[in-house]
Amino acid sequence: MDPALLRAALRVKAFSRRAFFGGATASALLAADMFVTREVQSRRRQTVLLDLADDAARERFSGTSWILFPGYKTSWEEARIILASLRSSLSERGQLAAIGYSNLGLDLDEILDTLRVYIRQRRLRTLYFYGHSFGGMVAVEAASRLLAEDGLQVEVILLDSTPASKFDVLDQGWFDSVVYLYDLGVRIPSVVRGGYEFGERVVNKNERTWGQIVNQTLEQLSPLAPSSVLIQSESEYIYQWDATRFTDSLGTAQMAFIGNPGDQTVDYSSARSRWERLFAKNLVSSDLQTIGAFPAHASPQWSGIVYNRVLNRLLPQLLPLPLRVGAPGGGAG
Repeated sequence: MDPALLRAALRVKAFSRRAFFGGATASALLAADMFVTREVQSRRRQTVLLDLADDAARERFSGTSWILFPGYKTSWEEARIILASLRSSLSERGQLAAIGYSNLGLDLDEILDTLRVYIRQRRLRTLYFYGHSFGGMVAVEAASRLLAEDGLQVEVILLDSTPASKFDVLDQGWFDSVVYLYDLGVRIPSVVRGGYEFGERVVNKNERTWGQIVNQTLEQLSPLAPSSVLIQSESEYIYQWDATRFTDSLGTAQMAFIGNPGDQTVDYSSARSRWERLFAKNLVSSDLQTIGAFPAHASPQWSGIVYNRVLNRLLPQLLPLPLRVGAPGGGAG
């Protein structure tokens, strides 16, 4: 046999073997990634309560819990990080849990049903709501409906940089386009969303470092990230939300608004004045600011020290703790 032909055959054989093993490895990795993505997404087709394990808080406050309503595009993992960041102040008054929104879309009926099950299972008697960004809108509606439909009075609703109307959202052009596509039935696929997320964050780059822009963009491409359908349905919810429906429907709930004048996402002055005007009967505090937080908009997960300092000033006003035995001015009980 011609030696050159033999050498060529050996090279083809070697190349084919390498190509086969390379292709097989790539296929296995792709299959594993698709399997993980399907598993994660399938587990997140329902709204759930994500509690932060804290045996001490559960023992001390067996009938009391904070419920965090996460903001726009907030994943289940980030909701837990927010709770952990606020633990030092919130856990002095109750257990900690967060709503994990379903990837099938924002559904208030499902959120309320999930809350009712959690309340029943934990035998909760006292509820405090923490509304993170747009989550404050959901918290207000949930509190209103729990009171009207179940007779359950939410004691506190804390609004963290929450818009009181779509008109408090600064980037109206971007917002309108998202809702318009959703109303047309167009769903933004994750592949496209990567560029979309990056562009949206660059537009608001004054609120983020470049490292945060890259990290948050990559987070939205992860299987753990909220689905495009959920994000678009959240946009629709904000767009349609009408505060006047809930003005006189919160009973004796104490409300507080905290925010940052440097907020580049929500108009701080507009949102604050609207909450003050529409919920004057319930709003106890609206002057505390998260100055020093970065980003300036609803960022306890990035700026825990700032937020806990603000909450440690606010919570004694809303929920004063009983004096302990032996404390200055304290008695025997």
